[in-house]
Amino acid sequence: MTLPAALFLICTAFVTACISGVFGMAGGLVLMGALAFVMPVSAAFVTHGILQFASNSWRAVLHRRHVRWGIVVGYAAGSLVAALAVSLVAATPSKPVLYLLLGLLPVTAWLPTRWINLDASRPAQGVLSGVCVTGVNLTAGVAGPLLDIFFVRTALGRHQIVATKAATQVFAHLSKVIVYGAPLLTNGKTGGLPPPWLFAIAIPLSLAGTLAGGRILDRMNDVDFRRWTRWLVTGVGVFYLAQAAQLFLAG
Repeated sequence: MTLPAALFLICTAFVTACISGVFGMAGGLVLMGALAFVMPVSAAFVTHGILQFASNSWRAVLHRRHVRWGIVVGYAAGSLVAALAVSLVAATPSKPVLYLLLGLLPVTAWLPTRWINLDASRPAQGVLSGVCVTGVNLTAGVAGPLLDIFFVRTALGRHQIVATKAATQVFAHLSKVIVYGAPLLTNGKTGGLPPPWLFAIAIPLSLAGTLAGGRILDRMNDVDFRRWTRWLVTGVGVFYLAQAAQLFLAG
C-alpha cells in the first residue's frame, strides 16, 4: 500500500468514526466506499470490519448506560444465523455492484414510517434485525440505513439508539471479519490488506473520533438527530450511485 493511500485511510478512519459517533451510522457507509476505492473488495470488507468493530465497541462502552441489552441479545442470535448462511455462499461482489448496493441502501431512510411496522425492542423483531442487517452487511459491507428502520418505531431517545446500534454492530462487523478474513488467512495471503502498523494508528484514531462524535451528539436534540441522519446518508448514497454508474459504463 502506498503512503498516500495509507494516510487517506488513517484520516478517513477518524472522520468516519466521528460521524458514526454523532449519528450511530453513516460513518460506516462512508468508510466502506473509501476502502473499496483503494483496495480489493474482500480486503476492504475485512479492514472495514476491524475498524468498525473497534469503533462500535468503544462507542458501546462510552454509552453503556444507554444500551438496551435485550435488543442486543436478540440481534446477536440473528446475526449468527446470517453469518453461517452467508459463509456457505462465499461470494464477493465486484466494485460496481458494491457501489450500487451502497448507493441503494439509503433509500430505506425515506420509507414512510406508516409503512414500517418494525420495532427492534420486540424480541422476535430483534432477532429479525440481526438476520437482515448482518446479511446485508456481509453482502454490501455496511447496513446502517437498514438497521435504522428497526429503530424508527421504538420509543428510544438518541443516546439509546446510538448506544444500542453500536452494541449490535459489534456482532455484524465481527461476522464480516471472520467470513471474509478466514479465507485470506487460510490461503496464506494478505489479499491487499493494510499492514499492521496502519491498524495500530487507525484504531486509536477511530476511538478518538468516536469520543469527539459523542460530544457533538450531546449538543443535538432528537428532532435534529433524525433529520440530519436521513439527509446525510442520502447524500452519500447519491455519490455512490454516480460512482457505480461510472464503473459500469467503464466496463
